[in-house]
Amino acid sequence: MNLRKLFSLQKSIDTHMQISYDLVGKSFPTEKILNLQVNIANLAAETGCYKYWEVKSSENKNELLDKYNECLCSILSIGLDKDFSDIDDISFTPLNTDITNQFINLSIDINDFIVCSSKDHYSTLFEDFLSLGASFHFTEDEIEYVYEKKFKFKGNLTIVLN
Repeated sequence: MNLRKLFSLQKSIDTHMQISYDLVGKSFPTEKILNLQVNIANLAAETGCYKYWEVKSSENKNELLDKYNECLCSILSIGLDKDFSDIDDISFTPLNTDITNQFINLSIDINDFIVCSSKDHYSTLFEDFLSLGASFHFTEDEIEYVYEKKFKFKGNLTIVLN
């Protein structure tokens, strides 16, 4: 996965949002972490993996991929704020555990990052998140395509498309 490209795109998005909403020079680390937690909870809700009492139906892959990319935006933005955009050695492989446990692990990763916002904790969070995508059978190309499609770039102006 071309993480440098994704970080660069996210930097444009963040800059556009800062200018558009008069947030230049302001920092929102707590809000961004909470945003990530909410986005991951929304992704889990989309899968229904926690509903052990129900028969699992197949998820809508496009909706799932869209929710996944909302989480990716949050993770990239946090990495930019912490100046961790130089990471490029993160693997994209499915884990040998069920989706529910992967969501629990992501919650633990986020809590670890809150306690100690180190590059190592960030890399672990990012790697576990990418592994979740691989477990959903998303390809790196699909993730990048949907991420780029969600945003339309005109010169240096980013227009968010929902």
